[in-house]
Amino acid sequence: MDNIYIDDLIKACLKEDMSLGDITTDNLIGIDEKSSAVLIAKQAGVVAGMCVARRVFEVLDEKIVFKSKAEDGGAVEKGAVIAEIDGNTRTLLKGERTALNFLQRLSGIATATRQYCDALKGLPVRVVDTRKTTPGLRLLEKYAVKAGGGHNHRFSLSDGVLIKDNHIKAAGGVKKAIDIIRHNIPHTIKIEIETETIEMVKEALEAGADIIMLDNMDLGTMREAVRLIGGRALVEASGNVSLENIYDVAETGVDIISVGSLTHSVKAFDISMRFV
Repeated sequence: MDNIYIDDLIKACLKEDMSLGDITTDNLIGIDEKSSAVLIAKQAGVVAGMCVARRVFEVLDEKIVFKSKAEDGGAVEKGAVIAEIDGNTRTLLKGERTALNFLQRLSGIATATRQYCDALKGLPVRVVDTRKTTPGLRLLEKYAVKAGGGHNHRFSLSDGVLIKDNHIKAAGGVKKAIDIIRHNIPHTIKIEIETETIEMVKEALEAGADIIMLDNMDLGTMREAVRLIGGRALVEASGNVSLENIYDVAETGVDIISVGSLTHSVKAFDISMRFV
């Protein structure tokens, strides 16, 4: 992860947490005191964000020594020491919560993503994220999805065409929307369109869409849509996908399954910092 991106984000979060300093630490701990601490995984799962956690402490004090004992994307067991940190005691205390907030959030995403990917082992389907991310944390959260074994959908409105239901209504229909967008964008960019019915799928095919999203379709309708498309476009399934039904969705023959819950409602991974 490039420090050019994360440093500004880390500084903003540190300012949020101690806008006028740390009144407890600054009035309790000597300025030159040294300590050692460890980060401990309190559950089994997949780690992501070690580089961000390390950088939190380095931004506060470049002399801090942060030794990772786990790699991003690596599985850890409950009770595992995932990092050792040595340096100024004040720095360790001031950086603790911000570092853990990043690490717990990203590891939670990576762990959830790995569960979804494991549920599809043996099937040629990609699990991808969405733009339903925490404001300001999209790049990090999509990085965590990759660490968990998933793939990324578009990062922003700027880097991919996805014609959604409101676009279709505003443009006057599926075919018209595709015709207009194709005339206006570079030839190098693919066109994806969201469909809700078989009739919309047929229109998207006739208009030459590159990727057809099947939005909130039941399994039977998905199978019919995949049969109709017949490999003439990539097929993405989206909407109400869970661990319980993702295998059934994959068996319909779709190429991609997007899962918003990977980033919008994931549970944080339980990690603590302990002085030793």
